[in-house]
Amino acid sequence: MNCPARSSSLAAGAETEAPQKRHWFLYLIECIDGSIYTGITVDVAARFVAHASGKGARYTRAHPPARLLASVGYPDRSSASMAEYRIKQLKPAEKRRLATDLASQSTRNDATNAV
Repeated sequence: MNCPARSSSLAAGAETEAPQKRHWFLYLIECIDGSIYTGITVDVAARFVAHASGKGARYTRAHPPARLLASVGYPDRSSASMAEYRIKQLKPAEKRRLATDLASQSTRNDATNAV
């Protein structure tokens, strides 16, 4: 099926730039009951707000988020999803240890970049 509007915009050179690649993030949220929720997104802040307002995942509607524990970037959705799956297989204590490690790495990177 031919879409004339799209064809004409391509012919006029409207879409000559390659689309920007979006980075994906894996994030860990501590819920008010102490449980840890793991998810992926392209916008961590917006996703946390969605969880906090009851518009996020079913789990966080029943277990509201208390705070963001950590987040880490991935180059694409596939690699973020694979990391999410691996983390969801961890025991709660292992998730907490991972979150602590990720947060300390982020703090060290921030301090290094500030110098």
